[in-house]
Amino acid sequence: MPAAARIYTPAEAAAVSGVAVKAVHNAIDKRIVETKSGAHPGGAARRALTRDDLLRLKLWYGVGAILAADRRQRLFEAIKATPDAKTVKAGDLLIVDVAEARRQLDASIRTLDEAEAAIHRDKGILGGEPVFRGTRIPVRLVAAMLAQGASAEEILEGYPALTPRMLELAVIWVAAHPARGRPKRLDEQGLRPTSTQRLTLKGDPRTRRPDTPA
Repeated sequence: MPAAARIYTPAEAAAVSGVAVKAVHNAIDKRIVETKSGAHPGGAARRALTRDDLLRLKLWYGVGAILAADRRQRLFEAIKATPDAKTVKAGDLLIVDVAEARRQLDASIRTLDEAEAAIHRDKGILGGEPVFRGTRIPVRLVAAMLAQGASAEEILEGYPALTPRMLELAVIWVAAHPARGRPKRLDEQGLRPTSTQRLTLKGDPRTRRPDTPA
């Protein structure tokens, strides 16, 4: 029997298509894409999308500022009618490069697959926090540092076990697997700060002299 087609969660769809996860849910609610039945490992129902849905999402929002909704719908009908077409005419003066959209999706899917293979959880390592295989480096910490403006050079200097490619994998993996609940503290991840510094906030009443007016 042929292998079942891969399905994607809304977060995974957002990570590989470049569309915000809120927009993915909006597209599902408006039936721009039709979700498939699926289930989490625990058995709960979930929204699931196919690779064709990912292409639809990417094109729907990619040409959203150019084509009205009805013309976008006709574009998808044309793609469905000629699935192997490299380009599709979407208007008198607009040609959509469907092959390029598929190429970008394929590249992102390969990156996500690579990230899934490079990242794992082990209860014996940082309490099950996702880390890169062979290290104790939390993937979410790496992605957070990048999001907060740390340069790749700074992170690689602080974590010599990482490579530039691993930083890319961290970003797409965390986008595809958003954390739930409150973030773990450093000590809960088995990490310790290298230094501490106590800062006094301006106007802190504990630092005001008795003779200073409030």
